[in-house]
Amino acid sequence: SGWRREKCRSVALEWKGMATVDDLKGKGNAAFTSGRFDEAIDFFTQAIDIDPKNHVLFSNRSAAQASCKRFKEALDDAKSTVELKPEWPKGYSRLGAAHVGLGDLEAAVESYKTGLKIDPDNAQMTDALKDVEKEQSKREGGVEGMGSLFNSPDVWAKIANNPQTSSYLAQPDFVQMLRNVQNDPKSVSNYLQDPRMMQVFGVLLGVNVMSGDQAASAFGDNKADGPSNEKSRSAQQPSSSDPPPAAEPDVPKPEEETVQLTEEELKAKKAKEKAQAEKEAGNACYKKKEFEKALEHYTKAMEHDADDISYMTNRAAVYFEMGRFEDCVKDCDEAVDNALRVRADYKMVSRAWTRKGNALRKMGKLEDAISAYKKALTEHRNADTLKKLNETEKELKEHKEEEYVDLAKCSEEREKGNQYFKESKFPEAVKCYTEALKRGPAKVNEEAYKLYSNRSACYTKLGAWPEAVKDAELCIEQNPKFAKGYSRKATAQFFMKEYDKAMETYKLGLEEAGEDNEELKSGLQRCIQKINMGNSGLLTEEEQKERQARAMQDPEIQGILSDPVMRQVLQDFQENPKAAQDHMKSPEVMAKIQKLVNAGIIQVR
Repeated sequence: SGWRREKCRSVALEWKGMATVDDLKGKGNAAFTSGRFDEAIDFFTQAIDIDPKNHVLFSNRSAAQASCKRFKEALDDAKSTVELKPEWPKGYSRLGAAHVGLGDLEAAVESYKTGLKIDPDNAQMTDALKDVEKEQSKREGGVEGMGSLFNSPDVWAKIANNPQTSSYLAQPDFVQMLRNVQNDPKSVSNYLQDPRMMQVFGVLLGVNVMSGDQAASAFGDNKADGPSNEKSRSAQQPSSSDPPPAAEPDVPKPEEETVQLTEEELKAKKAKEKAQAEKEAGNACYKKKEFEKALEHYTKAMEHDADDISYMTNRAAVYFEMGRFEDCVKDCDEAVDNALRVRADYKMVSRAWTRKGNALRKMGKLEDAISAYKKALTEHRNADTLKKLNETEKELKEHKEEEYVDLAKCSEEREKGNQYFKESKFPEAVKCYTEALKRGPAKVNEEAYKLYSNRSACYTKLGAWPEAVKDAELCIEQNPKFAKGYSRKATAQFFMKEYDKAMETYKLGLEEAGEDNEELKSGLQRCIQKINMGNSGLLTEEEQKERQARAMQDPEIQGILSDPVMRQVLQDFQENPKAAQDHMKSPEVMAKIQKLVNAGIIQVR
């Protein structure tokens, strides 16, 4: 009301000239938290007068304006927030909320998406965006269905033949309105307040929505312009020459009706107020890490109001901080049990499950913690809970792997794998080497690289070359000086017709494992021979096509061929020998050319 706003303004003005921005901001925040939004607006306004470049103040005032349903003012403040601090995601959250309040869902979606580009993990904006998009699709679906009624070929005839609506066709604004809806069915929502449109809906649907007299009296029967209509309109509008109407006597306004609470309802209301006060006191103690006092306040809040599970979940949070994890779990279970009875907010239920999961995780009960996190996510999809779930699942996997370690059994499986390999039973050998790696992973087994090397050899025999390359890389990663690792990898690459890659692997092996390794030197010569055969046209057409197809899947080759500079270089090699000579002076260009030659993409003859 105006009186309340004036009272709030007078309270805020007492601070002017003596209060700092932080004082006014603190007072505004306190008023906002207590639900005194008009008072909060006045304090934030005073602070803005002192510091008009403070984006947080505009953001806070926007929230207060929105709480008062003044969405136009909320939008103006949100725009100011974004202008002052465009990289601050909360400004776009305020902007989206104001647009939602004004009914502009499309602008709200755009605002939330902009904010999420800055802060992709913002759970509040993510949820708000989902809600708006859901409402948008629901609204568009219903509106389009209504608007499609006007695309019927006989719509004009139905309106003209109905005595209640035929006169509307003589009204230019109605005709234009109808054409707009036919061009864009979604726009029908803009005209639903027009009684004529509701009457036409009734005609098209075959139901009685509003009589013609009702529509005429509600909107004015604007038939063709003529003297009679001018006369009627002039009769409705006072002329400038008419004497002013006599002043009406003051009639005392009736007092607003107040709701009389029963004694029991009044008692319950006071109990809730006491519980809320205890909660706020508990929150203050929690922030100060005065956990024993916080426990006392939350417990008293629960005694005053047993229907609000937030007091219980807050006490659970205190127990967690104190390391009393079993008490934390107990409170969370009780909160979940009471949630259905009191119809608690699903977000609050999700919080209880998450806090239970946190406590169980600290207690080492990882499987139970995972179950709690999953139940929390079914109540409310929260990014923080999802992150904790993923971390706990990873932790459980590592824990199980550690429990499974047994180096004696690792050695047994390795010997069994070696025997299967000698018997050319490669699938069985792969199975044994895999089990050996589980029993003796690299972090506890210094010779795990040999297992990767052996399994890579099995994959090569089975024609599973990508898997062979992957195992060889793990072997090299664990022991860069082990020549077999490079040989295994290059052999698989050779069979995949990736001669250029195989050649690079052999060269790297000679650098790292020793230049005298005959296996690596022999493999390198085979690669060079194949590359030269390809450049000389000695490979079969099928081999050349397969080689080029594999090379084209290489991201590095794709990058070279998509480079505009390199495309011009290749064109100059064909059409402009002089320019080609200049290109050959660049080591970088020649390295890329050699890469294409080695891959078989281009041939030098």
